[in-house]
Amino acid sequence: ASGTNHVLPTGRCARMFSGLSVDDFIKKPTFQYLSRKGLEHLKDTVLTLAEAEGLPVHAETIRQRFVE
Repeated sequence: ASGTNHVLPTGRCARMFSGLSVDDFIKKPTFQYLSRKGLEHLKDTVLTLAEAEGLPVHAETIRQRFVE
């Protein structure tokens, strides 16, 4: 009634990956927090990247945060 994990990687992937575990089913999100001053410092860079990547709503969100 006890044994090792029998769900193992194939195709030489065992050199890089372990067997299947509960960690394979857990979402591990990452977060970033910016102060208003920090976001203001990055505003121009964020706008440039958003527009270059075709994300106009992302750019508009940044603009709206700094509307007086």
